[in-house]
Amino acid sequence: MLRFLRSRLLHYVVGAGALGALVLGALAALGLLGAGTAMGLAATGVVGAAVAAVAVMVRRLARRVNLLSGELEKRTGETVRAVEEHQARTGSSLEEVTAELARLRDETLPKLTRDIVRTVNTQGRNDYEQQVAWTELRDYLKPGPFMPPLRGWAASPDVLRLLVGIIDERRPELVVECGSGSSSVWLGYALRRMGGGRLVALEHEERFAELSRDLVTAHGLDDIVDIRHAPLTDWVPEEGAADDAAQPWYDLKAVADLEEIGLVFVDGPPEATAPQARFPAVPALLPHCATDAVIVLDDTVRRAERDLSDRWLAAYPELSCRSETVEKGARVFTRNAHAF
Repeated sequence: MLRFLRSRLLHYVVGAGALGALVLGALAALGLLGAGTAMGLAATGVVGAAVAAVAVMVRRLARRVNLLSGELEKRTGETVRAVEEHQARTGSSLEEVTAELARLRDETLPKLTRDIVRTVNTQGRNDYEQQVAWTELRDYLKPGPFMPPLRGWAASPDVLRLLVGIIDERRPELVVECGSGSSSVWLGYALRRMGGGRLVALEHEERFAELSRDLVTAHGLDDIVDIRHAPLTDWVPEEGAADDAAQPWYDLKAVADLEEIGLVFVDGPPEATAPQARFPAVPALLPHCATDAVIVLDDTVRRAERDLSDRWLAAYPELSCRSETVEKGARVFTRNAHAF
């Protein structure tokens, strides 16, 4: 800016000086002014022209300063508004975060704490009950050492305690188990303690059937427990059962020779086999059962097991049912001998 002003000022001064010099030179040539006077006037003219030029430049500079001041004020206003909007948004976000933290503190965290305490207490009670049931089973059955583990995929100690109680009370000559494994060994010891009877366990996986047989042999129960490989095949309901659809179940050839079954433990096939995978157990086995047979369905904490057991009751009026509070849930069905 200063360089621009200096350039313009120099042009004005030079122009004014040149014009004054021409005028004074002409007057001196005409003899109207002396040489000294002409020089003084020329110097004065140059100074006046410079002053006039400076005044013009100052005026123009003032206009530019005003324009710059207006632009600066505009930019400042925009910046101030942007800062205020940002502060407003930030303030709103902080309020929302504060409100959410307060909600978490007052609602979510207490509920979460209660849920954790309830879960821990429930699990603790379950673990204690299973330990008590396991201890009672060992004390009552007096099995061999190194018994196979229970819970998880295997039946829980409390449902086995229930089954052992039924065996002790009813003294069934034949027990059928849908599925095999640790429970087969424990039930074998229960039948041995009773002094008679045998267990037939159906297993759809050949490799697992072999492992179950090895367990049975290791505990010297081969004379009591019969592990039968019964691959899954299409079970077709009897004609006239409109609500029943064909689905995979144990090959019926594996149970064709069985009669007067006194107790059935339904703990297979696995849930993923089919919707309500265990439903065929009653239609397939009830014709082979004694008139006072008992059927125990495990895992009734699951909706599918509750639904299929309701279907059993609707299709077979001779069955009555009670629920048992065990770890995985169980329903006990009793066949009414007076219905025959």
